[in-house]
Amino acid sequence: MDQLSTSAFLPGAFWAPGDGIPAHLLLLWNAIRAPLIAPLLQVAMAVCSALSVMQFVERIYMGVVIVAVKLLRWTPEKRYKWEAIKDDSELGNSVYPMVLVQIPMFNEKEVYQWSIRATSGLSWPSDRFIIQVLDDSTVPTIQEMVKLECKKWENKGINIKYEVRDNRTGYKAGALKEGLKRSYAKECEYVVIFDADFQPQPDFLQRSIPYLVHNPELALIQARWIFVNSDECMMTRLQEMSLDYHFTVEQEVGSSTYAFFGFNGTAGVWRIAAIDEAGGWKDRTTVEDMDLAVRASLKGWKFLYLGDLQVKNELPSTFKAFRFQQHRWSCGPANLFRKVVMEIARNKKVTLWKKVYVIYSFFFVRKIIAHINTFLFFCVVLPATVWVPEVEIPKWGAVYIPTATTIINAIGTPKSFHLTIFWIMFENVMSLHRAKATLIGLLEGSRANEWVVTEKLGDILKGKSASKANKKPRVRIGDRIHFTELGIGAYLFFCGCYSFLFGKTNFFIFLFVQSLSFFIVGFGYVGTIVPSS
Repeated sequence: MDQLSTSAFLPGAFWAPGDGIPAHLLLLWNAIRAPLIAPLLQVAMAVCSALSVMQFVERIYMGVVIVAVKLLRWTPEKRYKWEAIKDDSELGNSVYPMVLVQIPMFNEKEVYQWSIRATSGLSWPSDRFIIQVLDDSTVPTIQEMVKLECKKWENKGINIKYEVRDNRTGYKAGALKEGLKRSYAKECEYVVIFDADFQPQPDFLQRSIPYLVHNPELALIQARWIFVNSDECMMTRLQEMSLDYHFTVEQEVGSSTYAFFGFNGTAGVWRIAAIDEAGGWKDRTTVEDMDLAVRASLKGWKFLYLGDLQVKNELPSTFKAFRFQQHRWSCGPANLFRKVVMEIARNKKVTLWKKVYVIYSFFFVRKIIAHINTFLFFCVVLPATVWVPEVEIPKWGAVYIPTATTIINAIGTPKSFHLTIFWIMFENVMSLHRAKATLIGLLEGSRANEWVVTEKLGDILKGKSASKANKKPRVRIGDRIHFTELGIGAYLFFCGCYSFLFGKTNFFIFLFVQSLSFFIVGFGYVGTIVPSS
C-alpha cells in the first residue's frame, strides 16, 4: 500500500500552496518527519514504556508485600515488643521517660492554637514532658499571639517553652536543631515533632513511646496523617487519594520489609541518641526530614510505621499553597538523592538488598521516574505521536500498564474511587510541576533550596463566609492565571483536534479531557479561593 503523503495528515489550516513560509515549513517537515522525528519519537516511546514498566513492577511488589502483611497479620506488635508503661508506687513518675515535644511554626496565624492545645492535652505525667514552641514568625503581632497562647497553657500547669531566634538560618531544620541545644532538651530521651496544624490524640505518647523504650534498635516511630478538610473541595479530595496510598502502602512496605521509610517531618517520635549519631539536623536540602532518616538508617537504626496511630491535620486547599508544597516535596528528594547516592552505595553497615531498596525503589523509581515519566509520557510524547503516524504505540505500555497502575493507586482510598478519572487528570497536570522540580533538584538549579511554608487556612473561610457570602472574591489576575498550564493545555488541544480529524483511534477523547484539565488549572478554577479581607 502506498504511504500517504504528509498533506493527507495535516489539516488545510496548517498548509497552503505556493512559495510562502507555510509551504517551506511543510516541505521541511516532509523532509525530516520520517527519517529524523519518527525514530526519535519511537525511542522516546520505548524509554517511557520501559519506565512505566518499572513503576508498574514497583506497584506490584508493594501490593504483594501489603497482601502478605495482612494475611500473615505481621503487625507491629509481632515484630517489636510493646508493653504499656505502668505507674510505680516506689519510683513514681520517673518510670516515664522524659519527652520533648517540638512544634516548629512560621507565621501560622490561623492554626497555631491547634497543636499547642492538642499537645497540652497529652496523657503523660506533666513533669515528664516539655512542649517547645519554636516560633520563627516574622510578623510581630503573630509572635505575640503565639507567645500569649503559650503563656495561657503555662498558667494551667503545662511545662511549655516559647523559643524564638533572631534569624531563620536552616528554616525548619535550623529551628529544630536550635531547640535541641536548650539545657532542658538535653534531659530528654525522645523528641516528638508536630507541625502547627497537627492535632494528636491524648494517648499518642502512650501508644508510641513504649516501642522505643522496649526496642533499643528503633530510632523512629511514624504515625499516619488523617485530614480534617479532605472534603473541602475537589483538590483536597484528590490530595487525600495520593497521600492515603503513600501511608497505606509505601510507608507500610518500607516499615515491614527493610525497617526504612522517609520520615514525614511531623507526627513522629525520634530517639534523640539516633539523631545525634546520624549527625543531627541538616539544612542542605528542603527535605531535612528525609535527609535525617537516610543518615540514621545508614547508621543501622530501624524505623516503625504505625498505621493505626493517626494524627489529624490540614491539607493545603489553595492551589498556590499546594503547588509550592509539591515543588518542595519533588525537588528536595531529587536533590537529596544527588547528594547521598554514593554515600549509600559505599555504606558498610546495611545490607546490599537494603541499599538496592533505598537507591532504586525509594529514590529512583518513586521520587524521580514517577514524576518525570508521568509528564513526559502522557503530556508530551504520546500526544506528539498523532502528528507522526510512523511511530508505533504499544498498547500495553500506553493503556494497560498505566490503567493497572492507576487502579492500584486508587484502591488506597475506597471512598474516593469514583473520582479516579479526575485524580488521573489532576495528577497529570501536577506532573508538570513535579517533573520540573525534580529536574531542578537533580541539577541543583536556582530554586533547589527554595523553602515556602505551606499556607494553612484553619477556620478562616468559616469566619469570612458570613461577611463575604454575597461578594465575589477578589483575586489578582497574576495569582490566578497560570500560563504554563495554559500552554500545555493548548498543545494537547491542538493534538486532540488533529487526532479527531485525521486519527484512526479515539485517542482524541483523552487529549481533549486532559487539555480541559490543564485549562481549568491554568485559569485558576481549582482549589479554594480565599476572599480578600
